[in-house]
Amino acid sequence: MRKKQKSWAKDMAHQRINRLFELAASEFDTHPERSNRYVNLARRLSMRYRVRMPDELKPMICKHCHSYLVQGKNARTRLQGKRITTTCLICGKQMRHPY
Repeated sequence: MRKKQKSWAKDMAHQRINRLFELAASEFDTHPERSNRYVNLARRLSMRYRVRMPDELKPMICKHCHSYLVQGKNARTRLQGKRITTTCLICGKQMRHPY
């Protein structure tokens, strides 16, 4: 019985994280601070229920200030050698990922 409840909670956490990112994307143009709050809630959910943030959503979060990143608005992406460098224009920090 315990195992079933645990998997149900993790599945629900994944659904809630995806929904929070959908809301963050829709609210970014009018209320960017609300988008940051949604991303913060999604991070806390993933930590509380110990579920990994989906790989397609990870690059949308600044690793330093935890704000919601939108390319061209508050994030800049450059190719440097064998890496993709994303710069957060809010805190100025860089995140590097291999190709």
